[in-house]
Amino acid sequence: MQLFKQLFKKKQARLGIDIGSSAVKVIQLDCVRNGYRVAAYAIEPLNPGSVQDKNIVDQETVAAAIVRALGKARTKLRHAVLAVPGSATVSRVISVPGSLKELELEETIKLEADSHIPYPIDEVSLDFEVIGETASNPENVDVLVVATRSENVESRVAVCELAGLTTDIVDVESFAVENVYKQMIAPTLSEAERTLPVALLDIGANTTAIHVFNSDGIIHTREHDFGGRLLTEEIARHYEITTEEASRKQRSGDFPEDYTRRVLQPFIDTAAIQIERFIQFYYSAGQGGNIGLLLIGGGTANIPGLIERIAKETGIPAKLANPFTNTQRASSVSA
Repeated sequence: MQLFKQLFKKKQARLGIDIGSSAVKVIQLDCVRNGYRVAAYAIEPLNPGSVQDKNIVDQETVAAAIVRALGKARTKLRHAVLAVPGSATVSRVISVPGSLKELELEETIKLEADSHIPYPIDEVSLDFEVIGETASNPENVDVLVVATRSENVESRVAVCELAGLTTDIVDVESFAVENVYKQMIAPTLSEAERTLPVALLDIGANTTAIHVFNSDGIIHTREHDFGGRLLTEEIARHYEITTEEASRKQRSGDFPEDYTRRVLQPFIDTAAIQIERFIQFYYSAGQGGNIGLLLIGGGTANIPGLIERIAKETGIPAKLANPFTNTQRASSVSA
């Protein structure tokens, strides 16, 4: 749980590495006077099955993909920042005496964590951060404790080592998304758009993560089983081709005349209905007010007509989630 700005000190330049189920992504952001600049970027597809349910199955294949991405990005940096999936972590807010010194606080957190975390304490990696005074007891402080099984951290660190990288920071995906929202997306929204909670939906290959923010930060986060791979599989089924061939057609746009009517539009309709269901799940949890804006991200968000269909289905204004709206880029980075 690192402060966002600390990642960009010149003496501590690092690469962001995102290991997804369908691809690995590499990015280098430089902190400049008016915000951030993309200094290097690359995306490299992964072989199907290399990462399953957010778990790295084939470390060598994933490491090879990172190496290829580093080559495409043409970056010399070899220190990395990673994140573990929010679904693989447990977070709790506990209250402890505010008078504790640093070492005493660490020992107290370890003792308290044992009763709050559903894993053996010797099998987890954990971190904590003091978030403020306890409302009901001013002599105590609230501490956010986050833990994950050590294997979730170790597998990602091992992959980076195979790719020749040193891992400096391992964060949690939902915290990373919150940092991006606060630092890079929220400033591009109007004051009216930020009045009501904003939902950021990241449609991945296999899952869609929904994060809801209010003025104080993230108030809801959850992953649902739905992603763009369903479209790839439907293309393969409809045209009786392999999923690899279907993926190539999606990149090239080489489809028969009936593609939009028979395959694409039904998927768009399904996606809109699914997102409406995810929003209703948020409402049923009773964690915040009515959503005033939907931000749709992930590669699937680029499908023509999808965002408009989602807005119609949900009755909520929707637009593309683009953290790079006000971000500069190096001349070597393709727009």
